[in-house]
Amino acid sequence: MIPRYARPEMSAIWSPESKYAIWLEIETLACEAMAELGEIPQEAAQAIRERGNFSVERIDEIEREVKHDIIAFTTSVAEFVGEEARFLHKGLTSSDVLDTCLAVQLSRASDILIKDMEELLESIKKRAEEHKWTITIGRSHGIHAEPTTFGVKLATYYAEFDRNLQRLKTAREEIATCAISGAVGTYANIDPRIEAYVANALGLAQEPVSTQVIPRDRHAAFFCALGVVASSIERLATEIRHLQRTEVLEAEEFFSAGQKGSSAMPHKRNPVLTENLTGLARLVRSSVVPAMENVALWHERDISHSSVERGIGPDATIHLDFALARLKGVMDGLVVYPENMERNMNQLGGLHNSQRVLLALVEAGSSREDAYRLVQRNAMVTWREGKPFNELLKADTDIKTMLTDEKIDELFDLGYHTKRVDEIFDRVFGNALA
Repeated sequence: MIPRYARPEMSAIWSPESKYAIWLEIETLACEAMAELGEIPQEAAQAIRERGNFSVERIDEIEREVKHDIIAFTTSVAEFVGEEARFLHKGLTSSDVLDTCLAVQLSRASDILIKDMEELLESIKKRAEEHKWTITIGRSHGIHAEPTTFGVKLATYYAEFDRNLQRLKTAREEIATCAISGAVGTYANIDPRIEAYVANALGLAQEPVSTQVIPRDRHAAFFCALGVVASSIERLATEIRHLQRTEVLEAEEFFSAGQKGSSAMPHKRNPVLTENLTGLARLVRSSVVPAMENVALWHERDISHSSVERGIGPDATIHLDFALARLKGVMDGLVVYPENMERNMNQLGGLHNSQRVLLALVEAGSSREDAYRLVQRNAMVTWREGKPFNELLKADTDIKTMLTDEKIDELFDLGYHTKRVDEIFDRVFGNALA
């Protein structure tokens, strides 16, 4: 993982020192449980707890010879502990340590991501309240549709990221699972009570039935949840990128003093942060398919999943942590231009009221088909020639038989489009804005 897109707290979870520290804790807890059950001497468990340590460099040195990371690790620990280390790893298999460690790492990573999400939600909520009544044009297919407010637009993202928060919490609960069940998961050489002891100490649940590994559907669900969060990040980032386009310029990323947008063109103010977020979202989503493919392992285990998880575990969580923090910064500093929103909305001479006119004609007795034809023929003139839509409607002899000039003016009232804003905000935020 390159430092450019990594934050220290998340990166630390995946460091060799952190990983081996978790391995040592798992092995030590298992020994303490065995000692309580009378399976090994209490003195041995105490020695492992007090003298247990490791050297990353020594582990690497041993692994180059033995070609097995767990054996290299236990050998290094034994050099610190001494004779009592013979009880280390008793009845365990490598996956007991590896899978339980991964559960701890992904749980800790989830805690950071959940905190990131909560902070992002607060930022979006604040900006949504700020622009609750800021009128802007809604777009479908990139084309002007009907008015909305910028606050309502942001409320859609708040609701989506709130769902993502629940997905992260569910993913954390499912991934926080321990298995200390020995070869092929039968507990033949290790008492299930040892697994319970280790799980409880580490804040994990026990896997109800493992093979020699924790079933990888759990991991697939975890990385799928991360992929959905990444897609939501990209959706908001893409919206901001579109709004920052020169021809639109309804909102833009904060451009700090001294910042430069282009090495060639001094005038440029580019949406580099949201473009970066789009790229990071692609990286996070790239973990989803490999995680899904990890589910189908041979029989009670193989290690085809191992190389995948050594990559996607750090990469996906570190990238997503960075992306969520960056998106919060973008939202905190987002510059909004209500005057440009108003200007853009009025570019099409009032065409955003076409549905209101259509419905009014239907209410006045016209068939929907005739009403659509009457409205569209005037709308296309406005579209091509820029003539005010309401004036064309007033001059249309067929429409005049059904709608008065006063009624047409009434149909162009912006307040009609914002009358449900309070209701929408209540549904999204509840009392959170009180």
